[in-house]
Amino acid sequence: MIKVGITGGIGSGKTTVCKVFKILGVPIYFADIRAKVILDTNEEVKLKIINCFGNELLSDSGFVDRIKLAAFVFNSKEKLEKLNAILHPLVQIDFENWLKQHATYNYILKEAAILFESGSFKNLDSIITVIAPLDLRISRVMFRDDISKSQIESRIDKQISDEEKIKRSQFVIYNNEEEFLIPQILKIHKQLLNI
Repeated sequence: MIKVGITGGIGSGKTTVCKVFKILGVPIYFADIRAKVILDTNEEVKLKIINCFGNELLSDSGFVDRIKLAAFVFNSKEKLEKLNAILHPLVQIDFENWLKQHATYNYILKEAAILFESGSFKNLDSIITVIAPLDLRISRVMFRDDISKSQIESRIDKQISDEEKIKRSQFVIYNNEEEFLIPQILKIHKQLLNI
């Protein structure tokens, strides 16, 4: 089985690209979604976050308030690194367990916004990066998440540049509303099936 990472900056269209791969029958591990599940269900993680960042990040129901947590860590590289150090090892274990359930497939995708930043790209065989123009990414996220331009720019600043992602990737998908997505995805799908 070939383990393929798929990444791209916020608003680049990774989710849309993944939907097409899913239609093609490719299993996809969504690292960000699984991290949220771990955050909501793992008591050890909750305790580490409280010890590291304080009780004010808990909701009235006793869960870690993800909105407060995001606002708290995305303004500080040091805090974001601490959060990633808590979550990412558990996400990696979860991914390894998921791989065992999908061992019969030719290839799988691991979708993660911070694939390079987290270091999880090192355990993958190939990387796909989804690229979109910055202004388009910002408008997509403002519409989707109802957050301000400055909040989006702050998150973008915490991720490595598209140029650096392209250098580290074997495949690039351009989601710029000029080039058709499906032919690009089908070409990569065919190449991965033939490896």
